[in-house]
Amino acid sequence: MKGIKTMVKKMMKIVGIVFLVLLIVGIGILVYLCYQNLHWWEKDMKQIEKLGVMERYATLPNGNVINYGELEGDGPALLLIHGQMASWEDYASVMPELHENWHIYAIDVYGHGESTHKEELYYLDVNGNDIIWFIENVIKQETVVSGHSNGALTAAYVAAYGSELVKGVVLEDPPVFSTQGENWEKSFAYLDTYKPLHDYISSEQTECWEAYYLRHCYWGELFMKDSMPGIANYAQHYSEKHPGEEVKIFFMPASATITFHYVKQYDMLYGEHFYDLTWNNGITHEQLLSDITIPCIYLHAKENVADNWVYLCAASREQAERAVALIGDNAQLIETEDSNHDIHGTHTQIYVDAINSFLEEGIK
Repeated sequence: MKGIKTMVKKMMKIVGIVFLVLLIVGIGILVYLCYQNLHWWEKDMKQIEKLGVMERYATLPNGNVINYGELEGDGPALLLIHGQMASWEDYASVMPELHENWHIYAIDVYGHGESTHKEELYYLDVNGNDIIWFIENVIKQETVVSGHSNGALTAAYVAAYGSELVKGVVLEDPPVFSTQGENWEKSFAYLDTYKPLHDYISSEQTECWEAYYLRHCYWGELFMKDSMPGIANYAQHYSEKHPGEEVKIFFMPASATITFHYVKQYDMLYGEHFYDLTWNNGITHEQLLSDITIPCIYLHAKENVADNWVYLCAASREQAERAVALIGDNAQLIETEDSNHDIHGTHTQIYVDAINSFLEEGIK
């Protein structure tokens, strides 16, 4: 009997030790994840800083300023155009691998980052023409252009109407056709970004944008409806405690709040031109895509449709195929295995391989 009691005590001791170890490991993992949620961009920025990235700006003859990050390399020129509510730093995670073969220029689109903020510039052709100037007067050599999201539509404009220096283009999950009105109000971009943005601009703005967004974002309604008011209250409290600073939410994954990192340098009127569909400025996507004659790779995030027929993706498979057909035989469609819009961040190898495929074209 005594031996059994001793054995039980030993087993309980072992169980206690195991439990303590698991508790410590669990706490460690939780602390690590929280740290990552608060500092997700620092590692990538430090890495490109070690590689020698420089932030510069170019002033156009019309007085507009294009801010950009430049990572010099021995390869040909690569111009990167980010999407909505971002900046050139959005490419920091993929720049080290691209730097192995390319001399990189990553710009801030007008209304974003340190580039000029003026509402009269927030149109497809105005953005596109000034980026064409940037290629001709700053880069001054053969260039491959890659754009993400609405930045991909701008890249399409540069590819269609740029000079002979533009030798290839990568369109990373562009919102083709929807952002000119096709099923616009049934798109995730409209419901999750542009409608809340428009409503916030039109409101009395009694709370910070981050809190308002969390109360009205579409992904929150779909997946965390009961939790969002509390999270929004936390964001508002953080904003009041840290006025003028980025709103950080330690318990939310960075993928859910990534735009909070950039929104302080974002002009919301830029997004308003997407809400009211004026950003295209009379240029149809059919015309734009048909005018691309250079080699093109279209990266499409897999179609995802909610039960209520809202498209949880930038474009449907049919829209992507229609876009590629309009471009013609010089275009290749590559689809990812999921609907994550940030292909260069989540499917890095697919993105890098697409960019590097232009090296075979003899770009100088």
